[in-house]
Amino acid sequence: MTRKRAQGRDSPLRVVNLTRQQTLVTGGQVANTFWSRLRGLIGSEPLAPGEGLLIVPCKAIHTHFMRFPIDVLYVDAGKEVVGIGHALPPWRFGRLYHRSRFVLELPAGTAKNTDTQVGDRLQIKGWEVSGGSLASTR
Repeated sequence: MTRKRAQGRDSPLRVVNLTRQQTLVTGGQVANTFWSRLRGLIGSEPLAPGEGLLIVPCKAIHTHFMRFPIDVLYVDAGKEVVGIGHALPPWRFGRLYHRSRFVLELPAGTAKNTDTQVGDRLQIKGWEVSGGSLASTR
């Protein structure tokens, strides 16, 4: 990715919706430190198709100081989608999902275009997410 990103977030992250057999992320990044989670996508260019940001741990997000809308998947420890925010515009708060252990931020329209639904099961390649923690599988 040639976009401006926070240091330490580059990864070989890939995410597949196993239920729908749809690839959601082909070149994603991870925010798993206090500062990278705090910054999220603030100051970034809009996400291109296939890009995404996995925020671990996370139960809720905001889009303050962002310049573009995003889709948000709230995912539990079993990698099941427990909530979806469609095309969340800038300067909004996303919902709080107590069951969520991590959040996947995607380009607006990705959830709809891939028919991703609450209850779908995800596969995360390049990182192992267990409970609220994360480990690289590189």
